[in-house]
Amino acid sequence: MTEMPAPDSFTGTTPAAAYDLERHTDPIGIVTEIAGASGRVMFDMATLAALAGNDDPVAAASGQVGGQIKVQVESRWLVASVRALRLQDLASGQVEAQIDFLGEGDEEKLTGKLYRFRRGVTRYPVPGAEVYPVSRSDLRQVYSADDRAHIEVGAIYPTNDVRGALYIDAMLGKHFALLGSTGTGKSTAAALILHRICAYAPHGHVVMIDPHGEYAAAFRDNGALYDVSNLQMPYWLMNFEEHCEVFLTSEGADRQMDADILAKCLLAARGKSRVGQNIPKLTVDAPVPYLLSDLTAQLQVEMGKMDKASNSAPYLRIKSKIEEIKADPRYGFMFSGMLVGDTMANFISRVFRLPGDGKPISIIDVSGVPSDITSVVVAVLSRMVFDFAIWSRNEPKRPVLLVCEEAHRYIPSDRDDATSVSRILGRIAKEGRKYGVALGLITQRPSDLAEGVLSQCGTIISMRLNNDRDQAFVRAAMPEGARGFLDSIPALSNRECIICGEGVGIPIRVAFDTLEEEHRPASGDPLFSELWSDVGQEEEIIERTVQKWRMQGK
Repeated sequence: MTEMPAPDSFTGTTPAAAYDLERHTDPIGIVTEIAGASGRVMFDMATLAALAGNDDPVAAASGQVGGQIKVQVESRWLVASVRALRLQDLASGQVEAQIDFLGEGDEEKLTGKLYRFRRGVTRYPVPGAEVYPVSRSDLRQVYSADDRAHIEVGAIYPTNDVRGALYIDAMLGKHFALLGSTGTGKSTAAALILHRICAYAPHGHVVMIDPHGEYAAAFRDNGALYDVSNLQMPYWLMNFEEHCEVFLTSEGADRQMDADILAKCLLAARGKSRVGQNIPKLTVDAPVPYLLSDLTAQLQVEMGKMDKASNSAPYLRIKSKIEEIKADPRYGFMFSGMLVGDTMANFISRVFRLPGDGKPISIIDVSGVPSDITSVVVAVLSRMVFDFAIWSRNEPKRPVLLVCEEAHRYIPSDRDDATSVSRILGRIAKEGRKYGVALGLITQRPSDLAEGVLSQCGTIISMRLNNDRDQAFVRAAMPEGARGFLDSIPALSNRECIICGEGVGIPIRVAFDTLEEEHRPASGDPLFSELWSDVGQEEEIIERTVQKWRMQGK
């Protein structure tokens, strides 16, 4: 290899078109500084311009922000990504680059190529070491998936044929988050990842909370679809905290008094059922069937006692709320009298896909759920996943993936307004992996998530984020080695993302594969220019809409 001049006099003049990119015979710069996992490299403008003009996109990206270069240390090749470029001296044309080391691979003796790439660096180069562009075969080695179970999701930047892969066990075992501003293709990306997981594991167990009714269209062939018309979620599956959120309307000191009354009456109602009578130490949280009529009757009995500690107002408040919910048809999917039987095992089997019958994912469309109990419904579903994992610890393992779209709705950053759903999802984020519960969070506002939840996600898939607060939040959650990729997040194209963490060998920039039309969620943005030119039938549209509006049904 050619001897490099001193750092203050280095000028590269070899045209990029003349580079033997596969054998790396010509250096393109030198290392000037090493500081832990990062360093600095000196290029010159002529070399960078020549590289940028190369027909090979891999060669063209070397030496550019987001591109990769490599440095030889004895019999190893160290691969690094370029984080930033700065003109050092205009007269000499010297350009300084900041780099972050990604890992290292062995040098193949006959060809000089890189192979057996691995994360981490065992020995760093010294200042003056020569820098070379990476080749396409290098990138295949760097980004090739090993023998672990994985799914391919797209092409590695800047290529169209080097595949980006996600390791299933590592990604799900330590949770993942998919982030992206509205309009970046986040929903389609989520559908793509879930389709690939379902194709790899057709007997898996995936539960997705869909707040907008988008994903039913994407999984109608390989998923079980549930909404208010067929969910049939029994109210008695709620624990005491969730009962309080539904049945109590008071605040402050009155709420605590009402909660004490509800706890006593609820325990008595559960104890009246056949299942409850067979449990020697029945608790108020036990998922035991009971009749709402038994609960209201017990409230009436307690209200009539002369030695009660309060007046009749708390009893009447709770009783009125229960009767209001029973009479409202919107709550029928949960509070119907048909749901009193012991259907718990059947509900778990259907929703958790045990067995899956070739449909490993269940889509829970909660868009038709009344807004005042949506969070409770999500809390019950999430807690059922977690509690099932805890109570089945001595059984054969059946891990479940819980995917929560619009996660910032349910785990908000405002700790003063903690709810049952925020507490259970926060607990799953912290403890779920111990019991075989994987959590997938999808959100467009990561800065609105509760502090610490995002940092519990071992894999972060970030699409374009336009908001500075969101970018700062993601920056704090990303591992140190991925910081160099953060600057490109605001400039990502639609369907493009940065992936870092446990699910990938090293941080990668990926363009997601195009998903088939029939597998995409129904989340397309309206085309105003076209739809506003479509006129006619306005009276019929309004009439049908008003009818459904009044019927409170789709």
